[in-house]
Amino acid sequence: MSDIANTIPTPQRSAQIKRSSAPILGPGFKALFYKECLRFWKVGFQTVVAPVVTTLLYLLIFSHALSEHVKVYGGKISYVEFLVPGLIMMAVLQNAFANSSSSMIQSKMMRNLIFILLPPITSLEIFCAYVFGAMARGLTVGFFMWLLTLPFVPWHAMVPNNPLWVLAFAMGGTWIMGTLGLIAGIWSEKFDHLAVFQNFIIMPLTFLAGTFYSIQTLPALWQKVSHVNPFFYMIDGFRYGFFGVSDVNPWISVSVVAVFVVLLSVIAMRMLVTGYKLRQ
Repeated sequence: MSDIANTIPTPQRSAQIKRSSAPILGPGFKALFYKECLRFWKVGFQTVVAPVVTTLLYLLIFSHALSEHVKVYGGKISYVEFLVPGLIMMAVLQNAFANSSSSMIQSKMMRNLIFILLPPITSLEIFCAYVFGAMARGLTVGFFMWLLTLPFVPWHAMVPNNPLWVLAFAMGGTWIMGTLGLIAGIWSEKFDHLAVFQNFIIMPLTFLAGTFYSIQTLPALWQKVSHVNPFFYMIDGFRYGFFGVSDVNPWISVSVVAVFVVLLSVIAMRMLVTGYKLRQ
């Protein structure tokens, strides 16, 4: 009789079976991820076209002013060829951060975050939806930027020498920046706080990460300082995927990126699980 009783599905046992068979990322994730993608795509002129145009202006100005005066990697590639991957990655990183950070702070300021917290959506689903949405925007900007830079450099220079490295650093970099944007959005209590984060952390680190120059041209002290900047490893590794040359070993760069992916993901998940600055 006890064996037969164990086979009868009680409400508790049915709930356990239902939870165990449920997908890790269910309908809640799909709806929120769709909302994040739709959010930036509906205003694509502002979120995609504008950063692409801004980055192209950087390319035109710096290539015109410095192409005849700056030599990189011992003259193996031209300065314009060197500049393009760095600008693409810079735009990718900045826009991935902007997407998740602005989405979170807007939800908090407009008091509609409750509609995300109340439904049966897990913290993991919320985390993945925001981060994947940020990755989608960053990679979209990067793709269009890559297309529009083709007329400025020989086409063979923009065909990645190793596409797997390009993909690895693009995915890892956007994951890091999407997660960092989510952390910044949760931490910020108003738009001014987010602006401080953007202007005094993100912008300086991306501009000083070897986007416009090889760190081999810097004095020894500033080379050491550059190696402390995690953005440098993302951009340098991404550039390695195109040309097969870089300032540091790409395996070191990918290791640094992996460490920051794990570290920031743990911090963001902890903030979501505990409801830090979300449920007050």
